[in-house]
Amino acid sequence: MHDRRRVLVVIDSMEVGGSQRQVQHLLDGLDRQHWEPELAYFRSDSFLVDAIRASGITVHYLPKRGRLDMRFLASYALLLRERNYALVHAYSLTAELWTLPARFLSGLRPVLVASERSSVRNDRPAWYWWLKRIVLGRSAAVIANSEAGAHSTAQRTRMPASLFTTIANDVGLPAPVSTEDKAAMRQSIGAPEGDLFGLFVGRLVPVKNLECLVRALAMLAPAQRPWLALAGDGPLRDAIAQLAADHGVASRLRFLGERPDATQLMQAADFLVLPSHFEGLSNALLEAMAAGCPVIASAVGGSVELIEHGRTGLLFPSDDAGAFATLIARMANPDLRTSLSLAGRQHVEQHHSQAALVAGTTAVYERCLLNAGPAAVSTLAHADQGR
Repeated sequence: MHDRRRVLVVIDSMEVGGSQRQVQHLLDGLDRQHWEPELAYFRSDSFLVDAIRASGITVHYLPKRGRLDMRFLASYALLLRERNYALVHAYSLTAELWTLPARFLSGLRPVLVASERSSVRNDRPAWYWWLKRIVLGRSAAVIANSEAGAHSTAQRTRMPASLFTTIANDVGLPAPVSTEDKAAMRQSIGAPEGDLFGLFVGRLVPVKNLECLVRALAMLAPAQRPWLALAGDGPLRDAIAQLAADHGVASRLRFLGERPDATQLMQAADFLVLPSHFEGLSNALLEAMAAGCPVIASAVGGSVELIEHGRTGLLFPSDDAGAFATLIARMANPDLRTSLSLAGRQHVEQHHSQAALVAGTTAVYERCLLNAGPAAVSTLAHADQGR
């Protein structure tokens, strides 16, 4: 491929989350000799957008002021027309749905690549899968980040498995930090000296099932309870705090809010927890394993693909607070933590590089553009001639 292709990655929100971090990694890794990547988003700015802009990538903020916003649709259609993208890669159902009418109104037909970023979601209503089927029927490909997510979505939407390509999330390997730096980080967030320090990183939302974490803490004897920091924010913050107070474990939880230094927190922590009801391929787990932080996760979705129980991490049955508490207690063993840390980091190094993410994604792009034929392929040269 000799022409540079203009590609738009579009997502509804750029709040700090797993999909948003993967968007940043993908955009940063695309070969600029072959691609001109751009980002569009509709709401919720964050430091991730600043990092993307700083890397020289054009960013478009298209404010969406309600569920049905015709001004937003018009601005999105105008963007597609003016920038004449060869391909649009949508990272959320909202982005996928709005791309369909925007493509029509633009008078252009950039190739659409859809996404599946979660896993088996029994909480989604029937209308969700009906809308997803409409999107997938008009998409050239679907990129899923876990086999579980690809299989579940193919079944729910009754779309062929051949439409899906699984490309695992990537994560960088951070440089090791000194014992002194770890101690300074722990002190800065108020972790009691000498206590086992557990960490959660993610949105405080129902799917993360932090209620199970609170119940597990309450099941442990006071002397066994670790000190736990929650890095992230969300609508359940007050409810989780109240639940912790009701169970008598509020003193063992600290709410840190959103943090740009999640990796440094993971390097300082003794272990990370992820008790989610559902997961795709969790960035929090990947980042913790890359940082050498042992992980405990519910055995759901892509977490089962990522973690080999007892070797690269620990798994417990979903929403089983008793089993969760048992694993938390096991983390008091420093030999176990060291073993999990080394094996987890090695697994990530071998299977979850940025190069693999970018190579897999661009292979899908190239296949879709080739199948679309010359008329559907827009190059920068063509776009420049039209202005």
